[in-house]
Amino acid sequence: MAKRDYYDILGVPRTALADEIKKAHRKLVRKYHPDVNRDNPKASDQFKEVQEAYDVLSDTTKRQNYDQFGHAGVDAGAGGGGGPDPFEAFRRAQQSGRRAGGGRRTTAEDFGFGGMGGNAGGASNADFSSVFEQMFGGGAGRGAGPTGGRVPREQPVADIEHPVTLTFEQAARGITLPLQINRDGRLETIDVKIPPGVKDGSRVRIKGRGRQSDNGTGGDLYIVTTIRPHAYYRREGLDILIDLPISVYEALLGTKVEVPTLEGSVTLTIPPGTNSGAKLRIKERGFFRGTDKGDQHVVIKVIVPKNLTPEEIQLVRDLQAAHPIDARSELKW
Repeated sequence: MAKRDYYDILGVPRTALADEIKKAHRKLVRKYHPDVNRDNPKASDQFKEVQEAYDVLSDTTKRQNYDQFGHAGVDAGAGGGGGPDPFEAFRRAQQSGRRAGGGRRTTAEDFGFGGMGGNAGGASNADFSSVFEQMFGGGAGRGAGPTGGRVPREQPVADIEHPVTLTFEQAARGITLPLQINRDGRLETIDVKIPPGVKDGSRVRIKGRGRQSDNGTGGDLYIVTTIRPHAYYRREGLDILIDLPISVYEALLGTKVEVPTLEGSVTLTIPPGTNSGAKLRIKERGFFRGTDKGDQHVVIKVIVPKNLTPEEIQLVRDLQAAHPIDARSELKW
């Protein structure tokens, strides 16, 4: 029986933080611990399942491998007769920040793979599909027919979904994932390029690369992307939004502020009299998708002082009298 998804076991989303995973684990441990479930023979298996899920998701490297490759990413090499680990190059690349060298590059496109020029059966597609044959298994086996001859035994054709979790930056600018596979007993390294601009829930289709049957038909392979939320950025289409708090004095007088972007900080000029909620644009610092480039919008949040003294309140009233503002004049409630 296929293993359950570790996130489903713990009951947490794929974007869960470490504290959420730890909290869910503690709750389930109390629920399924054998000492409090002496009359439930299944509790022991459930307890082990929870422990296995937590062991992977609480470890940064194991969780990254699981997010990229599913159970194959954390089970590779286990019980495999001491053979080479097909994900070792990827783990080394994560730890060192360097790409595994010498590999061929395979380009995946959102909502399709190898679609340019209709080259679905070309060499690049063959290279890419062999990676996932290592993860999910190849063609069908054969069995003995009623006359003693060997006849094909077809397996059910099915699509395969494989989750990949990306950071906000990786989704915006793309990333190359190095993979090492064993092809006919020979180790081979390829680079799989995820293009810029993929969305949360994008499905990258690789036609005919799902489970295969002996008659040559097969399902498709879908790589489903999950984008981790960013602490400061949020996405609207191809645009990136970020909130910028400024003081009421800076809003009145104007100022210059260093604002982070995916390409580094830029100096943004805040004009005098800027209102809270105003959006200031930084051109072409948003998401990229093909030749299209979004912008980054800085959303102003004006912060006002609190706990004013009576003298300070009078100064504000004097300013109000000198520069009255009808803030709701355009509303038609």
